Amino acid sequence: MTPEAQEPAATAAATSGDVLRAEHISKHFGAVTALVDINLRLGRSEVLGLLGDNGAGKSTLIKIICGFQLPDTGRLIVNGQEVTLKSVDQARSLGIDAVYQDLALINQLSVYHNMFLKRERLRGPLLNNGSMRETARRYLNEMGINIPSVDVPVASLSGGQRQAIAIARAVYSSNVNILLLDEPLAAMGAKEAAIILDLVRDLKQRGDVSIIMIAHNYGQAMEVCDRINLIQHGEITLDKLTKDTSVAELNDIVVEEYRRALQERQRSA
Repeated sequence: MTPEAQEPAATAAATSGDVLRAEHISKHFGAVTALVDINLRLGRSEVLGLLGDNGAGKSTLIKIICGFQLPDTGRLIVNGQEVTLKSVDQARSLGIDAVYQDLALINQLSVYHNMFLKRERLRGPLLNNGSMRETARRYLNEMGINIPSVDVPVASLSGGQRQAIAIARAVYSSNVNILLLDEPLAAMGAKEAAIILDLVRDLKQRGDVSIIMIAHNYGQAMEVCDRINLIQHGEITLDKLTKDTSVAELNDIVVEEYRRALQERQRSA
């Protein structure tokens, strides 16, 4: 990492407005190094874009932050307190939750049943369907998520609508204040992606949720993110406010990486 890329993150990480700080995080899987001395911060009500190629380390970092994996070195600080996250449930108890590409939705179940999946409301020994239906409808209306009915199976909805439901479930059922979105726009057309981009904007305006969003599409990330981190080979090589960078700059950095890799292969051939 260049000093220019590292200095802004290190300086800003000392501020009291950060809800999350990851300091000197590393992770190895046998001989494979996934993360190298990662320093990342997330400000209150901020949307941070985490960008990088496949295999750069983005998903590994997200899994560490949400308690799914332990780092080999480094520490996590959540709302000013150092924590050792040993499980996803522990992370959720601290207001951290993740929404992955596979969404963990059950296609055959209704929208409202998916909203309360593994957190079902009961009336005696029976499901309290009325309460779950009414609450799910209210939650989705509050977030501006437009679906035909909370009674329809999620299999009948578009990809953007299903992603929005998964995000709404994380926000409301976990009382989340740090939301991790792993490629929420993957394989979506422009219309479906717009649903999720609008939802991220709305969450940002609410002011009580901070978001890390993994993305491959630099243009889409620049639309909603306040700041950009670029990960290359397990290291954050760029940390800039969105207004201080551009898609062209990000593309130039990645193209230069490909050129160096090609040169190295040619020399070793």
